[in-house]
Amino acid sequence: MGGEESLAMTGGDGQYSYARNSNPQKEAADRAKAMLIGAVSENLDIVHGSPTSNTFGIADLGCSVGPNTFIAMNNIIEAVEHKYQAQGHLEFQVFFNDRVSNDFNTLFINLPPNRKYFAAAVPGSFYGRLFPKASLNFIFSSFALQWLSKLPQVVCDLNSPSCNKGRILYANAPKEVGEAYSAQYAEDMEKFLGARAQELVSGGLMALLIPGRVNGTLPAQSSLGPRFQPLESCLVDMTNEGLLSKDKLDSFNLPIYSPSSEELEKLIEKTGCFDIARVEEMHRNNIPLLTMQEFRAGLEGIIKTHFGSEILDELFDRYSKKIAGRPPLNTCGGIGIALFVLLKRKH
Repeated sequence: MGGEESLAMTGGDGQYSYARNSNPQKEAADRAKAMLIGAVSENLDIVHGSPTSNTFGIADLGCSVGPNTFIAMNNIIEAVEHKYQAQGHLEFQVFFNDRVSNDFNTLFINLPPNRKYFAAAVPGSFYGRLFPKASLNFIFSSFALQWLSKLPQVVCDLNSPSCNKGRILYANAPKEVGEAYSAQYAEDMEKFLGARAQELVSGGLMALLIPGRVNGTLPAQSSLGPRFQPLESCLVDMTNEGLLSKDKLDSFNLPIYSPSSEELEKLIEKTGCFDIARVEEMHRNNIPLLTMQEFRAGLEGIIKTHFGSEILDELFDRYSKKIAGRPPLNTCGGIGIALFVLLKRKH
């Protein structure tokens, strides 16, 4: 499955770049803007956080290349300034984090010229420590935590009962496949929360936007499944036509997982370092299928690593044709839930 570095979004500012094709993520972040501002005004306690410093540290984990990260950072800073305008001059330090292979050059070329913060890049996986102890006041992550640190090995083992043959995700898969994904997610979140607990100041906040699924449903009923089904169908078609080997398809799975809010809350409580200030489900009525450019911006790296670059144009051309004229996904079955999670570091 190639290394984790194949998971970075497509860089640059070309036709298939993430910078040009991240509108669905922007729309979801826009819907969460009021919650983000409310999170700061209701829960941030700067006096406990850093009584001796006028530096306010913010990290965006999984920032990709913009422009969405700049909008989010601006929203957070405006909310902090609004709450603490009487407290003298605060200086803001923003740390942009993503995988080592992320296109940080494009990110920094496009930094807003009138920004109110000092900017720095912190490359590396957020499933480990990234910052010194108690050095951050606010951590933000938007639609990055669905990416697992790695695939559960059993789903790619062609001899395992948990092998996810003929599928690229655990939606509509046997129970064992979903359980393997859930176990990997639990392991990853334990690492993620443990690292963040050390990096946040006492009373610091962490706001997460995560694709989720309805409480009481199995992973196989994932809200992400219908979005990926047309792409999976194209890969199956190409395999049936002899353009891809069956083993190549059977050993390819996306390292993506969407939890229910109950599942996530249990993992947070198990860590014991955070108070859950807010967990909110954001629903949408109808979700358009991702365009070919949006899908390619997010998945080109991982598909190229596994199947080779020669299939990319053919695959995404087929995807375009397959979704042409299809109506938006009807979300009454719980598709398209986004979770807004606000955590406060215990004192």
